[in-house]
Amino acid sequence: MKVDYLIVGAGFTGVTLAERLASAGKRVLVVDRRDHIGGNAYDEMDSHGVLIHRYGPHIFHTNSKKVFDYLSRFTEWRPYYHRVCAVVEGKEVPLPFSLATLRALFSQRVADRLEEKLVSRFGYGARVAILRLREEEDPDLKFLADYVYRNVFEGYTLKQWGLRPEELSPSVTARVPVLVSYDTRYFQDTYQVMPKEGYTALFRRMLAHSNIKVLLRADWREVEGEVRFDRLIFTGPIDEFFGYLHGALPYRSLRFHMETLRLPFFQSVAQVNYPNEHAYTRITEFKRLTGQDYLPHTTVAFEYSEAYEPGRNEPYYPVPKDENEARYRKYLEEARKLKSVYFAGRLGDYRYYNMDQAVARALELFEELTHA
Repeated sequence: MKVDYLIVGAGFTGVTLAERLASAGKRVLVVDRRDHIGGNAYDEMDSHGVLIHRYGPHIFHTNSKKVFDYLSRFTEWRPYYHRVCAVVEGKEVPLPFSLATLRALFSQRVADRLEEKLVSRFGYGARVAILRLREEEDPDLKFLADYVYRNVFEGYTLKQWGLRPEELSPSVTARVPVLVSYDTRYFQDTYQVMPKEGYTALFRRMLAHSNIKVLLRADWREVEGEVRFDRLIFTGPIDEFFGYLHGALPYRSLRFHMETLRLPFFQSVAQVNYPNEHAYTRITEFKRLTGQDYLPHTTVAFEYSEAYEPGRNEPYYPVPKDENEARYRKYLEEARKLKSVYFAGRLGDYRYYNMDQAVARALELFEELTHA
């Protein structure tokens, strides 16, 4: 078998590249060792008819019109604003921590004073990273920063990453801001939607091209000798590709416990975080994501974070630390020595991409490949 491109990995990055290259007249083989397409964004109906995300909740949001318009060719969308609560001192309060959260936790007098200082210092609508807020000298703002850090941020970070917030890159800590507004949406992006029929249906349409062949349950090295190709695009772990030449890059993994309950709804919003109580980090209620309000029962996922161990679980998140970035740079130098091999995606680039960022990266690489 002869193809122009062998693409390893059938997640957002690999599938986007496959579709674009096939549409440009290239013959493409996509290989994935899992038994399904879609990578970690894969969804499926459970035995009770609830559309679940097997690898945890995936909420589509983006400010990129280019990415949104591109994916809109393959799906209809359902408008969806993600709402998240956290249990803080026994109360369910909105996340990100906002002026609404302030009102839910503090007396009116204290909340009035803190709101006035936040708006005066940062401006209404600002997003202030918690570690940035901790640098403030004003005693009230410092009190608030320490409160949020201790009750919302620190415990969740320790459970999610196995590290203290200060040990992680600012790119991670910036994801959990204090929001100086009453907007209780978890994201404030221009486009906030969910694929009407789910992510797997979206991926199927993207791969439905005569120039694309897909091989599942296969390691790419098993087919390397059977398939001739001009170029290889690798979206798996870059350290694995090079046989861990410079040592393993750390990743975090996840474990899920699913339960179907004879209840119309289990919780007030799609996602409830537990920064301090319990071993799990959060509970997701899928029918709130999918709009299946008509079902008389509901399926929820209890999510546990754990270290990645090759062969035992799946790599989800690169761990953004300076020392890990230095090791990744060594692999990047190895990659630059190779001709006709390209790395992309969350694992290939060792970057904590959102879905829209993975698609944007794939579209960017496609432009490089076709205009080189």
